[in-house]
Amino acid sequence: MRVGALSGAVPEALRFAFDAVTRGTMAEGAGLEIDEVSAVCHCASCRLEFPASDLFCECPRCNRPSAEIRRGRELELTSLEVS
Repeated sequence: MRVGALSGAVPEALRFAFDAVTRGTMAEGAGLEIDEVSAVCHCASCRLEFPASDLFCECPRCNRPSAEIRRGRELELTSLEVS
């Protein structure tokens, strides 16, 4: 599973919920792997990709605000193994 820093999901809460809902089922003991994705913004003025410190993305090179978030909003199931 991929979880972006700006997705609104908290990886520890997802792990807790996964353990809670699988307890007592045939999925009990299953593993949940979470790949945490940091937020990255893009500056349209100078074309720099830079890490976002929060929801306000200011380019460290030209100090202009950026409205384009390239990574960090993911919340996706990337693979599932069943045996």
